[in-house]
Amino acid sequence: MALRTASGDSRPGRRGFTLVEVMVVMAILLTILAIAVPMYRTAMVRAKESVLRSNLFTIRSVIDQYTYDKEKPPQALEELVSEGYLRSIPLDPFTESSSTWQVVTDTGPNGESGIFNVHSGSQRTSLEGTPYSEW
Repeated sequence: MALRTASGDSRPGRRGFTLVEVMVVMAILLTILAIAVPMYRTAMVRAKESVLRSNLFTIRSVIDQYTYDKEKPPQALEELVSEGYLRSIPLDPFTESSSTWQVVTDTGPNGESGIFNVHSGSQRTSLEGTPYSEW
């Protein structure tokens, strides 16, 4: 009596997957990847947007603190670091640089001009449809 394999084949040494089985597994894996990759990319953009919001809030708060303490606005972002208000200028997560921040200057209460606001230097558009440079 011949031994039978799980597939019902009585030929010894014939174990493995058929081409159809391999194709079905590959189709399932490709379907899962087709769903997962766009979700991963969206999650990465949302994470960068969160970091951008946090960095903008921090820089703007420090600019306000500096202006209140010194009674004049800072002339450059580097001044916030040299005066000890920041350890370093945060990176813009979309440009991956700390030198691309777009500063907005205005005249302060004492008539001195300086930095009053900051925006991202990125030309990209957010998931909500607004440019990051307007945040």
